[in-house]
Amino acid sequence: MSETVVSINHANIYQGNNLILQDVNFTVNKGEFVYLVGKTGTGKSSLLKTLYGELPLKEGTASVVDFDLREMTWKKVPFLRRNLGVVFQDFQLLTDRNVHENLKFVLKAIGWKDDQLIEEKIHDVLDKVGLKSKGFKMPFEMSGGEQQRVDIARALLNSPKLILADEPTGNLDPETSDEIMQLLIQISKDYGTAVIMATHDFIVINRYPSRMLSTEMGKVVDTGALAENQSVIG
Repeated sequence: MSETVVSINHANIYQGNNLILQDVNFTVNKGEFVYLVGKTGTGKSSLLKTLYGELPLKEGTASVVDFDLREMTWKKVPFLRRNLGVVFQDFQLLTDRNVHENLKFVLKAIGWKDDQLIEEKIHDVLDKVGLKSKGFKMPFEMSGGEQQRVDIARALLNSPKLILADEPTGNLDPETSDEIMQLLIQISKDYGTAVIMATHDFIVINRYPSRMLSTEMGKVVDTGALAENQSVIG
């Protein structure tokens, strides 16, 4: 029996008082790679923000890495986020320090104290993303693809059961997008990490077909594997 990492039932997703998505139902299991597709403004980011605790879940039920989102308070959000990784389109690296110090800052912030363990973990995640010799580099010295790899390394620091990736190839050229996709898929396979990736890049989806959830007309539709109807992509 598969281990369920995300389970969401009859959930209504709000931005403030605006209902964005209605009666959302889906599950994601360990090691599963799922695209979240849909035209701009149809609720992809709102759904992801709900899953990582930035937007409260007011109606319906949801469990993310064994956390009940209806019971989520601002005090509990950091504990939720320690069990998942978030990858952003714009990297969100600290520009005043090098890659190694970026990763060290995150580990210290979430309570790591042992310097040797910190060094081992940083070496481990940079190795996983193919950057083990780049820890000394400043973000501005790196290509977009390298910065996105650092972002993924940061998401791996807690050995998460789930990675939520919001348009991770959105600012990258096609060749670099390929590299990032292969990396995310490899992480999913090798470590059993579930990945939910929001995208509207149909070239990427075509090249790496997988299960799709589509946001359309206020709903989330589970379209299964690569849909023949390509109009869901904006």
